[in-house]
Amino acid sequence: MVMSSSAAPSAADVLHARYAGRLPASLEKLAGPRHGVVELPLHVAWSGLRSYDLERPRLRMGLYRTVLAEGQHEDLVAFLNRDLLLAQWPVLRTLVSRHLREVWEGTFPELLAATGSAAA
Repeated sequence: MVMSSSAAPSAADVLHARYAGRLPASLEKLAGPRHGVVELPLHVAWSGLRSYDLERPRLRMGLYRTVLAEGQHEDLVAFLNRDLLLAQWPVLRTLVSRHLREVWEGTFPELLAATGSAAA
């Protein structure tokens, strides 16, 4: 019996690669709206709520959580706003998966800085 020497990637590796492949080059690329109502396309919000009022903090948090988890690169830059992401990150980071959080914080140290300043 011959065993293959290359093991299949772990689920964690697959998730890390999935999230990392969608990232913008920098947080400055996140130029989504700061105000108003955002309607997500079906490929992002395929179940449940699709329309989010950015003036309502709970809905805004839900939008960011959904786009971070389900959005493609183009969705991230179209629907997320750098300043809103930084302001919400201390709470938002507790609402997303560990894999997503590690990829974003590992790539964008300013997110960790925002978390540290919020705790101070």
